[in-house]
Amino acid sequence: MKHRLLILPGDGIGPEVVGQAVRVIEALQQRHGFDCELTQGLVGGAAIDVHGSPLPDETLKKAETADAVLMGAVGGPKWDAIPREIRPERGLLKIRSALGLFANLRPCLCFDELAGASTLKPEVLKGLDILIVRELTGGIYYGQPRGIVQENGERVGVNTERYSESEIERIAHSAFTFARLRNKRVCSVDKANVLESSQLWREMVEKVARSYADIELSHMYVDNAAMQLVRAPRNFDVLVTGNLFGDILSDIGAQLTGSIGMLPSASLNLSGKGLYEPVHGSAPDIAGLGLANPLATILSLALLLRYSLKKKMLADKVEAAVKAVLAGGLRTADIARAGEKSISTSEMGQAVVDQL
Repeated sequence: MKHRLLILPGDGIGPEVVGQAVRVIEALQQRHGFDCELTQGLVGGAAIDVHGSPLPDETLKKAETADAVLMGAVGGPKWDAIPREIRPERGLLKIRSALGLFANLRPCLCFDELAGASTLKPEVLKGLDILIVRELTGGIYYGQPRGIVQENGERVGVNTERYSESEIERIAHSAFTFARLRNKRVCSVDKANVLESSQLWREMVEKVARSYADIELSHMYVDNAAMQLVRAPRNFDVLVTGNLFGDILSDIGAQLTGSIGMLPSASLNLSGKGLYEPVHGSAPDIAGLGLANPLATILSLALLLRYSLKKKMLADKVEAAVKAVLAGGLRTADIARAGEKSISTSEMGQAVVDQL
């Protein structure tokens, strides 16, 4: 069966890193029988420049008919002065909401070859394999009311942290389901000591847990979770948390892996359709210089193959190719130690293609 993939390069370094992932797709087509059809679309600042919208209707229609979406990154200072409601990041929030992509999976896997690239001691990181499951379409990023209003002669910024029972239940089910495929431990992260939304979160996670007697459930306040991630990260297996907390904790996870350039992500809906993207941003300061690390995007492609297309063997091949490249000592600037030679974005992409 031919699979339909939508490619959204985005802004900044997005086109560079996505371009290397497309080379990997082409290698899978040519050498491993991967049958897929690629289409491209505009999102973020690139879409604003052409259509005046961060998510044109044309792009959304393509996303709705695709089996999966591979995206780079959006945003940059070029669009900082435009109205907030049409900034590049709004396009990302809109496509997540429109496709119902409520479950964001962010693996934090430390390759042994990169244990020295983190600022943490290698013995703390060796064998690290965490999955952060972040609720993606609720919480403070979407809650109403929001905005900047006038009160008592001054401006007040308002955002609302809001979660319903059903939103919490479905992300909790996702976390427990993935835990069954791993080490059967879930840590739910909240701020139930001060936030009513977190009190409901904890109550509903415990309710869902009753259907998963084989899974060990624990709870942790988000401030302690942040500390424990850098103190003893291997104590975690699956973390499940809300939108804001998940955003922050998964970036801490990036440091555990040695570089945010190594961190992939998957955003899934109930049917298994997903949007796959590196966790890093558009990094406009290095765009066009060939310095960006494409491995997070290539690893995001591996997640796409695994979760949306059910192509486990191809996903394994891509991940094995990345591991082999790292074992061979090849490094982009972000993961190279002092004095180590680094290679360009395209050279790293070629190295993965060669391994395939």
